[in-house]
Amino acid sequence: MADAPDLTRARCLVHAQREAAARCPECRRFFCRECVTEHGDRAICAACLDRLARTGVERGRNSFRAVVRGGQILLGIFTAWFFFYMVGEFLSSLPDAFHETSRGTGAPGPP
Repeated sequence: MADAPDLTRARCLVHAQREAAARCPECRRFFCRECVTEHGDRAICAACLDRLARTGVERGRNSFRAVVRGGQILLGIFTAWFFFYMVGEFLSSLPDAFHETSRGTGAPGPP
């Protein structure tokens, strides 16, 4: 990555005398530790955080996550149902002679 800017030489957009500690993933500008806020799993500048709060982008992401979570739950329920269905089909396909053996001896029971 030869064209990637070096973070140690970058300066804060607001405080020009300070070294940049992070780059805002939204606006791609450099900021010092005082100018960024951790939001979720990323460091965002105050202006972008305010814009995200006004536009409701985070709500869109959360609703997408809720849909994905619901899909995972339904897939889990379907998988469990299918497993037990297949076990039931297997057990019902066993011949009647299998069920007529005496317990413990392995010999067939009375006719």
